[in-house]
Amino acid sequence: MSGTATPTSYVWQVSSARLIEIDGFIPTPRGLALLPPQPLTWPEKDPGDTLDYVFDIAPALTGNPGDTIASLTVAITPDNPGDLALASSAIDGTRAVLWLTGGQSGTNYTVTIGVTTACGRSLARSIALQVVALASVPAPPTAITTLGGLPLTSPSGQPITAD
Repeated sequence: MSGTATPTSYVWQVSSARLIEIDGFIPTPRGLALLPPQPLTWPEKDPGDTLDYVFDIAPALTGNPGDTIASLTVAITPDNPGDLALASSAIDGTRAVLWLTGGQSGTNYTVTIGVTTACGRSLARSIALQVVALASVPAPPTAITTLGGLPLTSPSGQPITAD
């Protein structure tokens, strides 16, 4: 088949599937016992995925029109070779956009995001991200299998081989 290549343009937009909003700051009457907030958690990812994850602080800036994120810091734990890594980050108004890649299957990571706003506010939140082997990798011919033919795997999801 022959033809001419046509340039393609893309309109990039953050995914709402991996968007977390900070809870707003609501005044609490004295003496009222509140339950602790639920931990923030992004949907699990596969070690082979490189995806955008978004943290929106707009609810914390309610009543402060025009305030936006001015700077951003990101820390990921654990931080060993082969662990989850920050591929890149960006600021989009009140949203911190992180491109996360890699990670060890079966590991729960904590991504701590610190932001400073244009008006001088600063806040930090930690968000959990579990890395799970979601893509099936064909087992090598030397893999040990069950009677049903399924490969035995290590806790990290890798096939166990007879080698």
